[in-house]
Amino acid sequence: MKTSDIIASIGVIVLLIGFALNLFKKIRSESKAYALMNFVGAGLCGYSSYLISFYPFVILECIWAFVALVSLFKVPRGT
Repeated sequence: MKTSDIIASIGVIVLLIGFALNLFKKIRSESKAYALMNFVGAGLCGYSSYLISFYPFVILECIWAFVALVSLFKVPRGT
């Protein structure tokens, strides 16, 4: 396995763990943990896509990571 494959595999595992935890109601999609897992997983996948010069996925994963990062710092609003 190449380095890019290992990085991508770790990123995908982090994303899938976050998805499964949300699916089984262990964490909420609005939680900081979920946003952090999305940020880390998408960041790793984006970096591995960059390493192999697959730019459509670099764009996709970087946008995904950016949105997750923004949601980490989102201020909750009261009703």
